[in-house]
Amino acid sequence: MNTIALILISLLFQLASQINYLPVEGPTIESGQMQVEQVKAAVRRVLEEQVAAWNRADIEAFMQGYHKSPEITFASGANVIRGWETVLERYRRTYSKDNMGQLTFSELEITVLGSDAALVLGRWRLARAQDSPNGLFTLLFRKTSEGWKIVHDHTSSS
Repeated sequence: MNTIALILISLLFQLASQINYLPVEGPTIESGQMQVEQVKAAVRRVLEEQVAAWNRADIEAFMQGYHKSPEITFASGANVIRGWETVLERYRRTYSKDNMGQLTFSELEITVLGSDAALVLGRWRLARAQDSPNGLFTLLFRKTSEGWKIVHDHTSSS
């Protein structure tokens, strides 16, 4: 009886030790550092295009960085809004062309989560005649058929 129990315990330990080696489902970065850098560069390009659009006072072009979907989310302060059209309307309501100022992003940290997802943490700042609002943002990017797009934006101001 002791021999059978010992064999069963041994088999359980062997099985348990293999659990860490089971394949993970979902997209992964298989090409290594080169693909990670390509994803980071693509995400950075979207952010640069957004800054350029903002600084031209072109909210519609700025919004091209967001996935045009009713499922995107934008959180700021105590509010969460959903949907590309709703986010666009929020920007239009909040920022007139004369009130947009010059946008800069800084301290960008881009973390590649997989072959179709990236997380960005950064700081934003508006330089305007009357003030210089600024704060932090966290963006979740997904690779869509239209390219890398923001699907979640959490922006705070200081």
